Amino acid sequence: MNNLRKIAITLSGGFLLLISLIFIALPGTVILLPLSLAILALEYDWAKRYLKVAQRMLTQSAKKMDQFVSKCRRR
Repeated sequence: MNNLRKIAITLSGGFLLLISLIFIALPGTVILLPLSLAILALEYDWAKRYLKVAQRMLTQSAKKMDQFVSKCRRR
């Protein structure tokens, strides 16, 4: 049963990761990357590390976008 769980997590997370890497240039698909890493982080330590990096980068980009939008509204 444990092996079946690990296989299911690996296949679903790996598939989402592959799709997110293929479509990384398209808007809106960036959410697939942390989602796939979160699924893979259930079983793999390397995915936890990359998930933390991705979360940090997404937070920084959201802050920059907020600053940009507020700057544009002042004009």
